Amino acid sequence: MPEESRWYVVHTYSGYENKVKANIEKIIENRGMHDVFEQVVVPIQDVIEVKNGQKKSVQRKVYPGYVLIKMILTDDTWFIVRNTRGVTSFVGPASKPVPLTDEEIVGMGIEVPDFELDIDIGELVRITNGPFEGSVGNVKDINHQKKTVSIALSVFGRETQVEVDYHVLQRM
Repeated sequence: MPEESRWYVVHTYSGYENKVKANIEKIIENRGMHDVFEQVVVPIQDVIEVKNGQKKSVQRKVYPGYVLIKMILTDDTWFIVRNTRGVTSFVGPASKPVPLTDEEIVGMGIEVPDFELDIDIGELVRITNGPFEGSVGNVKDINHQKKTVSIALSVFGRETQVEVDYHVLQRM
């Protein structure tokens, strides 16, 4: 039975995350190792910064100094990753790679399990996670492509529309 690829975390020099990702992807391409390396990710998020009264959207690394790799762990893959320029170690005891659990993967937002949304526009829902946790509102729009839902919440007595992921909603 073929092994299943798992997510591993690699520690890098600060600021080298994108370079490490590019180097590993180049090695995968050059050696034709797409069958053992599935994905290399530097998690980023969009953040709104206010500078001199101007709002600006910037991208920030969610986990600075770390790169996430979905691969089948073998001696060869360990050696390739460990000896990539900019990599200091795998995360785990004595640099022995420990795969992320399914709960950690979902919690980090790397992979969200697929499921069908059984909520319709106009329905009342509760947000179960994030900054609006516990808030109740009406569904205004559903974006199946992005897997998000726009919800009208009452914030400080005003109706405010927020966009949240499918998996943080609960029917009322």
